[in-house]
Amino acid sequence: MTKCGDYVPFPIGNVRYMPPERFLGAKNNIKSDIWSLGMIMAELLLQTTFWSGMKISNITRKILSFLQVENVFEKIAREHNCLERYAQINGELCALVETCLNVAPSKRPLPTELLTHPYFSKDVTTYAYTEPPKSNVLLLRCPLEQIYYWWQLAGGDVQSELKKEGLIRSEAPILAIPQIVCLNGAIVGPKRSQSYLMDDRVVPLKLNNLFEKLCNLPVMAYFPLIHSPKFPHNFGASMAQLPLVIREKDIEYQFYRVRLFSRLLKGYPYTSDMIRKEAAKDIPPYLRGPIWACLLDVIPIGSYEKIDKFTPTSTDRQIEVDIPRCHQYDELLSSPVGHCKLKRLLKAWVTSHPQYVYWQGLDSLTAPFLYLNFNNEELAFLSLYNFIPKYLQWFFLRDNSAIIKEYLCKFSQLTAFHEPILANHLSSINFIPELFAIPWFLTMFSHVFPLHKIMHLWDKLMLGDSSYPLFIGISILKQLKSTLLSSGFNECILLFSDLPDIVMENCVLESQKMYECTPKSVSHRLHVLREEPLTEFDITPEVTLAHLQAEMCPRISAKDFTNLLHHAPTDMCALDLRSAVEYSHVRVPHSLNVPFVAAQLSEPHLDALGVPQLEELMHGRIVICISNTHEHAVQFSKFLVECGVMRVCILHKGFNILHTIEPNILISN
Repeated sequence: MTKCGDYVPFPIGNVRYMPPERFLGAKNNIKSDIWSLGMIMAELLLQTTFWSGMKISNITRKILSFLQVENVFEKIAREHNCLERYAQINGELCALVETCLNVAPSKRPLPTELLTHPYFSKDVTTYAYTEPPKSNVLLLRCPLEQIYYWWQLAGGDVQSELKKEGLIRSEAPILAIPQIVCLNGAIVGPKRSQSYLMDDRVVPLKLNNLFEKLCNLPVMAYFPLIHSPKFPHNFGASMAQLPLVIREKDIEYQFYRVRLFSRLLKGYPYTSDMIRKEAAKDIPPYLRGPIWACLLDVIPIGSYEKIDKFTPTSTDRQIEVDIPRCHQYDELLSSPVGHCKLKRLLKAWVTSHPQYVYWQGLDSLTAPFLYLNFNNEELAFLSLYNFIPKYLQWFFLRDNSAIIKEYLCKFSQLTAFHEPILANHLSSINFIPELFAIPWFLTMFSHVFPLHKIMHLWDKLMLGDSSYPLFIGISILKQLKSTLLSSGFNECILLFSDLPDIVMENCVLESQKMYECTPKSVSHRLHVLREEPLTEFDITPEVTLAHLQAEMCPRISAKDFTNLLHHAPTDMCALDLRSAVEYSHVRVPHSLNVPFVAAQLSEPHLDALGVPQLEELMHGRIVICISNTHEHAVQFSKFLVECGVMRVCILHKGFNILHTIEPNILISN
C-alpha cells in the first residue's frame, strides 16, 4: 500500500521493535520481522517494557548503538536492570533470542528454521490459523467492501471517526512549508510534528446505524435467486420512479441493487442480457466499473500483461504533457500512481493499435475507466479497447477529417430533425458544429464535463449504439436553446468557450427520449463498426459526404419506412411530392399528396402549400418526404425545417424503392 514506506513520512511499525538496518534506509523484509519477534520475546522474558517514556529520537539512538555490540539481549538486560532475570533464563531459550537479535540480518534465522525449533514446534498446531465460523448475522456474510460502502451511505465517515480518537490533528499548513528542498529530495525546515508518525491504534467502525437501517430487509434480498420465477429478485422496484440522485443515496435501494448485480456479475457472460436489462434501470456506483465492462462485452484473458508499455515511443512526449492536465481535481487521477497508471494505459492502447495515432483527448477518454477500475488496470484497458471501436470507429486515424466531417454533418442533420428552429438560427449565423462539437465527440464529453457528471451520461451511453452521443449533443443544445436563440455568432463562441452548468439528469432523459423515438437509419453513418451487412433497403454506401453536406435533413431507409407503416402508422406522416396524376395511379397508404412546386417554397409558410390542416397532421409525427426526384425532396424538406416542422426526413431512393418491397405496400388504382 505504501511501497515499503516510500509514500508515507513515517517508519511503518513500532520504533521500539525495529531493527537497526531500518533506520539506515533498508526496506522492511522477513529478517526485520525476526528481529521484532526477538524484541517481543526479550520483553516477555525480562518482564518489562523497553524504553517506556523515552523520546523516539533517543530510542532510535539506542537501537543504532546495538551495531557495536555482540550480545544485544544482554545489553538490553543491563540497560533495564534485569541482569538477574536474564541469568535465570534457560540457556537454549536465551540463545534463540540472541540469534533473532543478531545485528547482521543474514545471520538471523528464517521463519521456517524457527518453526523447527523445539520451543516453537511443540504446540505449533494448537496455534495454527483456523477459519472462523460463518456469522449468523447475514450482513456480516457480505464482502467487507460492500459493507463499507453501505456504512458510508448510512452516514459513516472515517475521517470524523479518526478525529474523535485524536488520530487526525489539524495544524496550520504554513508550519509544514520547507525552507529548502534539495535536488535529491531532502527537506530542510521546521521539525516534523509527532502527529505524522505511525499510530497503531485500531479504531472500530460501529455498524449500529447500518444494522438499524437494514434490519427490516427480507432474507431473500441478501441472496437473490435470479433464475427462479417463484422467488422475486426485483426488490426495491417501488423506488425506481424516484430521481436517480435520490436512489443513489438511498441505502436500502443500493443494498438491493448491489446484491443483485453482484450475483449477476458472477454469472457473466451467461447473464449479460440480464445485466443489460437491469442496467437500463440504473447502475449502482459501487459496481459501475465491472458493469460497464460487461456492457462492452469485456472478458479479461490476461492480454494486458503481454503488451509492451515501457519502450519509449514518439507519442510519449505528448502523453506526458497531457496527463498532468487530465481531471487533476480528482485525488486518484492526480496522484503519482494515477499518473503512472494512466500513462501505462495510453501506451498500451497506442502499442496495440499501430493503425491509429495518439490524438489529444484520448487521455480524457481513458480517465473514467481508470477512475472506476483503479486497482484493475486490465479491466480499464479492455473497457477502453472495446469502447473506442463501438463509439469512435476510425476517429484516431492519422487523417480522420472525413470521419469527423461525416459525424458533424450527421449531428447538424439530427439537430434539424429534433430542433428545427435552433438549427435554422445556428445556420443563419454560420455557427457550425466544427466550432464547438469536436471535443465533445472526440472525447465522448469526458473533456468538457467533470467525472461525476460523466458517470450518469455514460451509464446510458453504454446501453446505446454509436449514434447515442449525437443525441447527447442535441440535448445539451436544447438546454442552452433560449440563450443560443438570442445570441449572435460572437456570443455563441463565448458561450461554448466556457460552457454553463448543464443539468445532467435532464440531459440524460432528453437524449434517451430522442434516441428511442428516432428511426435507426435517420442517424445512419458510413464509418461505424457494423455487425450485419447492409441490404438494398438500408442506406447504402453510395451516399457520400458531399450528399450529406448538401442535405439539411437526414434520410430514412425503406426498411424503417416499412416498419413504421406496418407497426406505427400514426407515428408518421408521409408527404408524397409527386404530381396529382402520379399519386392517383399508385400511392402509399395514409400518405398526403403535396405536389412539388418550387415557386411555393420561396417563403417559409405552410399556408403557401394550400393543404388544409397540414400543420396539425404533421404535429408530433415523423414527417417523411417522398419523391421520384431526390432534389425535390431535399428542397421541400429544407422548406419544412425553415417553417419549424420537427422530425422531417427524406425517403432514401425515393418512391421507386417502394415498388421493390415484398409483400407490396402500395395502393394502385
